[in-house]
Order: sequence, then C-alpha cells, then structure tokens
Amino acid sequence: MGSKQRRAREKEGLREEILDAARTLFVKEGYESVSIRKIADKVEYAPGTIYLYFRDKAEILDRICEETFAKLIVRMQAIEHDTTAPLDKLRRGLRIYIQFGLDNPNHYIVTFIQAKVHHEAGSVFQNAGTKAFACLRKGVQECVDADALVSDDTDELAQTLWAGIHGLTSVLITCTGFPFVEQNRLIDRMVHTLIEGVRRKPEK
Repeated sequence: MGSKQRRAREKEGLREEILDAARTLFVKEGYESVSIRKIADKVEYAPGTIYLYFRDKAEILDRICEETFAKLIVRMQAIEHDTTAPLDKLRRGLRIYIQFGLDNPNHYIVTFIQAKVHHEAGSVFQNAGTKAFACLRKGVQECVDADALVSDDTDELAQTLWAGIHGLTSVLITCTGFPFVEQNRLIDRMVHTLIEGVRRKPEK
C-alpha cells in the first residue's frame, strides 16, 4: 500500500472515530451538552483536528444521521426480492426495522430521538430519511395492490405502521429498567397487532 492510500485510510479511520465518539457522547450526555472540545478529548486530539473533518457539531450530527439511514436502508432493501406474500413480506419488514434499532441503539437514539429535537437536520431527513421510509412504504403499497389492507391510502397506513414500530423500538432501547416480557415475544405481539389492525378481513 502506497503512502497516499495509507494516509487516506488513516484519515477515514479518524473520521469514523470522531463520529463514534460523538454518537456515544450525544447519547450519554445529550446533544446540547456536548461540545467540540468534549469530542476532541474523547478521541484524544486537539479541537482543531475535529474542524479538519467537520464544519461544526451540527454537521457531525448530520453525518451520524446519514450513516444511520444508510445502514437501515441496506437492511430494509434486503427483503425487496422476497417472493413471499406481500403481507408476510411487510410483517418481516416491520420486524427488521425493530431489530435494526435494537442492534444499533446509539445510532437510533441520536437519529430518531435526539436529532429532530435538538437540530433540524432538514436535508438529511428529506433525502436519506425519505429513502429509508420509502422502503416501508413500498412494502405497504404492494399489500395495497394485492388488496390485502383495509384502505388504499398507502401513506396513512405506512405512517401508522412506522409510528407503531418506532414507538416500540424507542421504548425497548430507552426504558431498560421496565419489566418487559421476553423481548421476541413482545416484538412478535406488536407486529401481529399492527398487521391485524390494517389487514383486510374476509367478509362474513
């Protein structure tokens, strides 16, 4: 490996180290309480080094959100070529979303809980966020096209389902002291309840 490639790899490594440190601090102390100096201390570099990679704290938050959405999109797009019935495919998508949050709690907290409260990361949510939501919406649209849901209002149904899975994901991540029933059992019940709530029932 040449010196140019080595420097590029080291630069990218430090960039990721900064993002990891900032994400951890945002979750632990809250976005507003974290300064560039605190992030610099966490990675053991001078504050000026942080500014070589990011314009300010807001840009760091933007990049964390983009990274989160990119990871989520990969997970959600993995079921696009699933050949199962649309309703089963949608059920799987809801569960994958919840599991993503559980597997990446700090990403989820910063992006879906802190970012919209402390910082209007408009372009990130309009671009990467909309693309991530489109994965869920597509699954709902396939069910609508198959006449499997109670309504043909795809946006209403997709937003309702997202609100449900986001709520459970947030609760499982943040309310760690609550005596929940076995986690998979709770997730299965939530997904079943949501699907049954929007599924078209056979006429009697």
